[in-house]
Amino acid sequence: MAEAAADAAREEVETVIKIAAEAEPEDLLSSDGYIFCGPENLAAIAGLLKDFFDRCYYPVLGKIEGRPYAQMVCAGSDGENAARQTARIAQGWRLKEVQAPLIVCTHAQTPERILAEKQIPEDDLDRCRELGAAMGAGLAMGVF
Repeated sequence: MAEAAADAAREEVETVIKIAAEAEPEDLLSSDGYIFCGPENLAAIAGLLKDFFDRCYYPVLGKIEGRPYAQMVCAGSDGENAARQTARIAQGWRLKEVQAPLIVCTHAQTPERILAEKQIPEDDLDRCRELGAAMGAGLAMGVF
């Protein structure tokens, strides 16, 4: 999902993908906009994404206000709570939501399906590309 969005955004603007465990406050400070992408685990944002927000929240507080963001959630059921959690963090940073959360539901409801490797359907990847393209175009045109 992240790669699909980044590839589309890259057609308009310089784009970098960082996994949450490696992302630092400097990455946020040096970026003009953000697409936060991650799985929902047990009705919450994934632990590594939560760790990223914990490590980076205060070091950038008051320094990235007004920058655009979007988010993508991969969920086994509904993804709404993870989207709310990320939106709440973004609100604290005073980021500007430029698109509604994109939630891809895998319908993984059994232990076997939850643990199985997921294959995101092409139509969902197209939605990710559209989100990335819109973010890239908005940044390139100065709309955000």
